[in-house]
Amino acid sequence: MIYDFDTLPDRRASESLKWRRYEADVLPLWIADMDFPSPQPVIQALRQRVEHGVFGYPPGGSGDWSQLRQLLVERLWERYRWQVSPEAIVFQSGVIPAFHLACLAFASKRKAVLVQPPVYEPILKAAATSAVRGVEAELVRKADGTYEVDWEVFQAAFEQPIGLFLLCNPHNPIGKTYNAAELERMALTCLRHRVVICSDEIHCELLYTGQRHIPIASLDAEIAANTITLMSPSKTFNLAGLRFSFAIIPNPDLRQRYLGAARGLMSGLNLMGLTAAEAAYRYGQEWLEQLLVYLEKIRDFLYEYVSTQLPGVHMAKPQATYLAWLDCRAATIPDNPYEFFLRQARVALVDGKVFGHGGEGFVRLNFGCPRPLLIEALDRMRLALESLPQRAPSEAHS
Repeated sequence: MIYDFDTLPDRRASESLKWRRYEADVLPLWIADMDFPSPQPVIQALRQRVEHGVFGYPPGGSGDWSQLRQLLVERLWERYRWQVSPEAIVFQSGVIPAFHLACLAFASKRKAVLVQPPVYEPILKAAATSAVRGVEAELVRKADGTYEVDWEVFQAAFEQPIGLFLLCNPHNPIGKTYNAAELERMALTCLRHRVVICSDEIHCELLYTGQRHIPIASLDAEIAANTITLMSPSKTFNLAGLRFSFAIIPNPDLRQRYLGAARGLMSGLNLMGLTAAEAAYRYGQEWLEQLLVYLEKIRDFLYEYVSTQLPGVHMAKPQATYLAWLDCRAATIPDNPYEFFLRQARVALVDGKVFGHGGEGFVRLNFGCPRPLLIEALDRMRLALESLPQRAPSEAHS
């Protein structure tokens, strides 16, 4: 079937955090939640499950659902040529609690959690919220707006005791997909220092033309044995509210230690999330293929608009995700750009400073929405910027 991504559903009456946090005149382009209905087969599967009328406990994270496990095994092989066993897959309620669980299992006040800011706020704060120690290895922003690993900084981080490396790939908020050489170098460093890798790969299926996602654990067996990989259909198929994810942990000892830390903390699964995940992975590919075409066109439109219509604002095209990382430091905005666009344009973005070092002066924009909504938001931002006093040429380049 042909899906309509241009029509905006009415979400204000649907208990939507995205649409109800701000006043009614604010356009919300902040939280990573797309404004598109999920695939029709998912809706149908949920409808059938509801009509059954009984909603008892489903099996736990290491329980049955053998068909879904096999479906995931096949998908990982087809997409990444990564062979995993069904028992390596652990079902969970979300990626955020999953990487916090990894912090509890493999880090401590003595052995720190390593992260790479600017990075997704829950990853940045995972050490603090897990009552363990954190260490940062900030990414380097190049002149073209893309980012790379500062290898000296990354290596230096291991001069102190590290228990866990939290990787975000594809990276939120910068939209970077790490290549094989980068992943291998990070993974080998972790192996040398006996540091477990926990890789948040929740955006792995939202890639643009020419990009390829490489699960870090797929590089070789030794790296796989040292890695916990976190994935979910929630971003891919817009199912975030159904609370389902899975961890891939090939090493039985690592898996047992990870599950041991979960006792009493993550004991149940969402029946509807399991139902939706199986339907999405089995029947949702047609929707996903159409979505990616739509997102790539809207990403390119956004890039062109920012480049030509938003003075002093710059962005690099994200290689993955539906999130744009806007550098507002050269604009004449007199204060925090997040607060400025919220106040003057009535557009809600995410303040770059919540992503840690390197995020000050940036905002994150979610373009996973119908094109007319994005255009209205960008036009509001343009008018807000045009109302500002213009900086002198010498100041603009200082």
